[in-house]
Amino acid sequence: MAQTTDRAAEPFPVARIVLAALAVLASAYAAFLLYAMAEPMYGAMALALSVLTALVYFWRGASAWRFVFPGLAGILLFVLFPVVYTIWIGFTNYSSFNLLSYDRAVQVLMSNRTVNKDSELGFVVAREGDRYRLWFKDAGLVSSPLALDGSETAATLEPGAPPAEVLEARDAIKFRNALQALELTRPDGSVIRNSGLRTFAEVILEYERIDADTLRRVSDGEVLTADHSTGFFVTSAGEQVPPGWRVMIGWDNFTRVFTTPGISEPMVSIFVWTMVFATLSVLGTFALGLLLAVILQWPHLRGKAVYRILLILPYAVPSFISILVFRGLFNQNFGEINLILESLFGLRPEWFTDAGLARTMILIVNLWLGYPYMMLLAMGFLQGVPEDHKKAAALEGAGPLRVFFTITLPQILPPFLPLLIASFAFNFNNIVLVLLMTRGGPDIPGTAIPAGATDIMGSFTYRVAFMDTGTQFGLAGAITFLIFLVVGAIAYVNFVAMRRAANRSLAR
Repeated sequence: MAQTTDRAAEPFPVARIVLAALAVLASAYAAFLLYAMAEPMYGAMALALSVLTALVYFWRGASAWRFVFPGLAGILLFVLFPVVYTIWIGFTNYSSFNLLSYDRAVQVLMSNRTVNKDSELGFVVAREGDRYRLWFKDAGLVSSPLALDGSETAATLEPGAPPAEVLEARDAIKFRNALQALELTRPDGSVIRNSGLRTFAEVILEYERIDADTLRRVSDGEVLTADHSTGFFVTSAGEQVPPGWRVMIGWDNFTRVFTTPGISEPMVSIFVWTMVFATLSVLGTFALGLLLAVILQWPHLRGKAVYRILLILPYAVPSFISILVFRGLFNQNFGEINLILESLFGLRPEWFTDAGLARTMILIVNLWLGYPYMMLLAMGFLQGVPEDHKKAAALEGAGPLRVFFTITLPQILPPFLPLLIASFAFNFNNIVLVLLMTRGGPDIPGTAIPAGATDIMGSFTYRVAFMDTGTQFGLAGAITFLIFLVVGAIAYVNFVAMRRAANRSLAR
């Protein structure tokens, strides 16, 4: 009881209180700014972080979490939040046509103006004491005195003589912002506005606002109504008027993925190729790496150190450099590989235009990039296999292959298992290799979105999000969510299957 009282009476360290208070205030202020910028997801994250920081560092009941909270906050910010935010985008119409908030989209439409070229007048800026006048030489008009500091938005024009001190264009350019906000009333009552660096003209607003969700087009009187289900203003004929705004559209992106032939058909093809690519990459690098590791473990092999250095070199060179080098080697017209094949066999394969050859090329390059990692792991795991087990099997008449498959492989497979699963997940989303090597090509004809024969799911999603004409972030988010589910399910199934296979091998 006394220990509890002493603990309750223990004061908070001043430094911790100050730092925690600053963190809470900074997070709360960031949440306010993000909500004001129409970014509710980011605002909610900042607000949640502020509340959790306050609870952990100011509530004594949560004192046990103070040391692990920074790590948990990092996971929340950099792991969980990106996943949740990407999934959330998949349920929106977020794209290059729907980037803005509703209020901002209305502001953009209301700022659209049409310039009457027939009324355009050239002007110069003239100094008059500590103020300025605008002189329209062709019309013989001069403005009332102006400060040109942005505080004045209206002035009148009247007939007048040319000013005495006219500024050079380079000196007048500093008044550009003040001139753009200025409205000048001519003697006939018409209003002109800044229409260029050196001109004023009659500027007509393209739209006028009727109410919160309705605009009228001035030129033809067409009424535009806000459609919050699609995120666009639409005309009476159903025409969508950009720019749009972001809205929740539910499962529309997912429905589009599965029901649009120009999306679903190439996506199925790309998914099958992704599975084949990831599987062959894992099996190929594992087999080659293990084979080289076994050879390097041979006690009678001379010059092991040299061979090890040479075989590890592909792993030491940055992958993007190796990929670009291979892209040059496989060049159809000037690459060394085709030059050698043509000189020896009269062949000149079309590596980048033939779908089958392009996929073969991708696998060859990935095998080169991936085998050193597997070789290094296998060299370490092979050291852990007891030699007496091998000798006992050899004494019973087992050959080298049988010893390897019955003694060595079953013992190194369990520690290899999680690494093979990780390699599969990595190759499932190995977009760097695809984008640098083939950029997804050759393209699949007849698709509604960018899709290529060597595209994997990751590069396909990237192209939809950033390389399509509409940069469809919402559709890409939906595809990413599907990839997340598929990769998770495949990884789990592979883990269970390989664990059972390893257990059966050990049981033998």
